[in-house]
Amino acid sequence: MYRTSALRLYLKGEKDARGKFRYIAPVVAMTTAQVNISQTTDEVTVTSTWSPGADFYFVCAVIIIGIVGGAANAVVLYALVASKQHKKQMLIVNQNALDVTSCLFLVVIYTLKVSDVVLTGLLGYWLCMLLLSENLLWFAIDGSIINLAVITVERYLKVVHPVWSQNKLRRRRIYPLIAFPWVISLIYNMALSFTTSAVIDGACHGVIVWQNHVAKMVHGVYHFLSFYVIILLIFVVCYWRILAAIRRQASVMAAHTAAGSGTSTQSTAAQSQAIQIQCNVIKTMILVCTFYAVAWLPENVYYLLVDLGTELTFNETGYYAAVFVSFLYVCTNPFIYATKFDPVKRSLLSLIPCKSHEQPAGNVAIWATATRAATARTVEERNL
Repeated sequence: MYRTSALRLYLKGEKDARGKFRYIAPVVAMTTAQVNISQTTDEVTVTSTWSPGADFYFVCAVIIIGIVGGAANAVVLYALVASKQHKKQMLIVNQNALDVTSCLFLVVIYTLKVSDVVLTGLLGYWLCMLLLSENLLWFAIDGSIINLAVITVERYLKVVHPVWSQNKLRRRRIYPLIAFPWVISLIYNMALSFTTSAVIDGACHGVIVWQNHVAKMVHGVYHFLSFYVIILLIFVVCYWRILAAIRRQASVMAAHTAAGSGTSTQSTAAQSQAIQIQCNVIKTMILVCTFYAVAWLPENVYYLLVDLGTELTFNETGYYAAVFVSFLYVCTNPFIYATKFDPVKRSLLSLIPCKSHEQPAGNVAIWATATRAATARTVEERNL
């Protein structure tokens, strides 16, 4: 996929999921600075020349994706803070922070790869383990995937079990949920990279030194189930229940509106406005989750098939396309928030000079009714 030194190792013509050529169970002599292959049963062909090809242009495209995605996610983070949503939607802010981190490491790591860095000594070893093996990049990406599942469960609890969530999901309990994706993803990726990566002849080969073929197959199945199938099941089950609960709430609100009047009508309008805000958040997250399911399907299936020992390799155009779509997901998320999440949209529109930002008449009426209802309740409480 990309060049990391003047040498290229072709081992059964197969690359690993992070773009390095994969080999199985070589006998190695390892030091803290470098790993030298002392014996292998695979045929090795070494070439000393390299010219830009599809892999080079792929890396350049990935760097552009990282720059655009990082800038867009940073703007959305600003909009969330400016609209005061960072205190109300802390998990969504956490999602954007993970996406910004992913884009940052995407640019740094792929710039290092295309720069043809020769790794020597202890510094070279740590560069390989942390950056060139894509350890920190996948730490951020996997953390983003886990956080997306956390947001889905949190939305489910707030809508389907509102009383329980109001009593249990207080601010102090949201903070551990924010830290959870960062910690779990960091532990998983550090353990994976440090046990299956090596510096060979000045080049970093990340996630290739498997103990045996069975270990590679087990990890492939585990990764596919944990980061795609189970995550997808969480999306489908939770949002199915959420939409059913919202339909029930809408029916109840419609019945109260038809039967009530006066203060009860005002209270119903206030509740309707709260449901409208909640629906906007849910619609935005459903769109993000749907795009995740579509964008990450090709890469996950391809990775699984290669780990299961099929004839597919990672030096084909199909794999470049699958990985490109996966990285594109990180870049396009902020545009979904900017166009579908109303507080972010209003905040971004306010940055446009000479732009009139009048709220629709329906929204103004809802806000006015909600305000009157709140004022009436306050007066009644004072009179008691």
